[in-house]
Amino acid sequence: MAQAIITVQGGSDSLPTLLGQAPARIPTGGKIRPGIMVLTRKAAEQPEAKAIYTQGVAEGRSFEAIEKALAQALPQLKSPLVPRNVPWFTVRGADFPNPEIAREILDTYGEDRGQGHRLYRFPVVFPSDHWQTVMPHELAAWSTHEKRFWSQYSPDGLVRHCMHHAPVPVDHTGRRTIRIFGGRKTMQREENGGICNPESCPEYQAHQCNLTGRFLFFIPGIRSISALELPTTSFYAMSAAIQRFQAIAQMRGGRISGFLGRDRTTFFLTKVLKEVPRIDEQGRAVRVPQWIIELEAPVDVTALLRDHEDEEAIVQQARLATQILDGAAAGGQGLGEVQAPVEAYDADGSEKAEPSPGRPTLEQVLARVRGIGLPVERYQAYADRRWGRGWRVNPHGRGRAWDELERYRNDPRGYADKIDVELRASA
Repeated sequence: MAQAIITVQGGSDSLPTLLGQAPARIPTGGKIRPGIMVLTRKAAEQPEAKAIYTQGVAEGRSFEAIEKALAQALPQLKSPLVPRNVPWFTVRGADFPNPEIAREILDTYGEDRGQGHRLYRFPVVFPSDHWQTVMPHELAAWSTHEKRFWSQYSPDGLVRHCMHHAPVPVDHTGRRTIRIFGGRKTMQREENGGICNPESCPEYQAHQCNLTGRFLFFIPGIRSISALELPTTSFYAMSAAIQRFQAIAQMRGGRISGFLGRDRTTFFLTKVLKEVPRIDEQGRAVRVPQWIIELEAPVDVTALLRDHEDEEAIVQQARLATQILDGAAAGGQGLGEVQAPVEAYDADGSEKAEPSPGRPTLEQVLARVRGIGLPVERYQAYADRRWGRGWRVNPHGRGRAWDELERYRNDPRGYADKIDVELRASA
């Protein structure tokens, strides 16, 4: 079962453990395919290959299982299946630990548009507010059984490295492997100085290394404790999805997780036919039609902004009510005599840092960042990922940033560690 690293909305920082300091993990249990696999022209000329393929499709077997059966029966056929671009998604029981989930998805959201009962469009809810987490992606080259090379950004997000598995260590005799704790180690690739540069990479130029990614989500009404995934290799699909994520995040104070409004509006995944530019083998720019995965956000923008404003107002009212009750409990005064709560003072009786100025300016927020010794550029990169770039111009977004700075005022080192963890998780 694959694992996806996520940062849970509203969750606390991770604590050091025997297995390392890392964000929480949510398992993925099921895969929706972006298209189908069909026999190559050479394989289709073999009656036995056609029979194996037809039977496998009818039984709902995965394309990997069908290809394995073809390789066993007809070893002379090399790569007997090729992908075919279609307007629907493929949902097979063999791609889920519980095959009933595949049936539920098709029964609930499938349609018949003249080519059988297919999945053309379905709602999704994302489990994290970081688009880098719900749409992880990388450049990767695979061998038959494992990933050979893959891209990975440096902790500061400035350098893209080419990584691979480190050799398995052996003991002093040179004949016995050392038992590794925590899984295989990784290291930068020596041949290219550890730098991932597709233009000079022999594997990328030979189409052995490619961009791969996947969407991680839950589907409303489908009972599963594990997230589902939709793999994709489309640069255009992922780039367009990033723009949608960022646009929604700006209108929701950095949030893309959960339902998008009080009416339980969600994102949708579907496919649209587009002409995609590419460079052919002769170096000419051509355009070809392709069914591209599209992330839809069919929302009423005004309602979305209004809901966000209402949420912020409720939060502010709750904070005020807490201060009133705390003040009443501490001093015994009536609710009409609001005083600063006990938490507004340090142990020695001195007053803590000033409260939020209500609607702080960006300059006030950044001045406070400098005041606790944090690098401004790194903080802004963190804040952009946490709340979306719109936090800078949205007074409620700036208020959130101010409040978080206040919570960590006496623990700047811990806050710096939190920022480092967030930036590494989204790299």
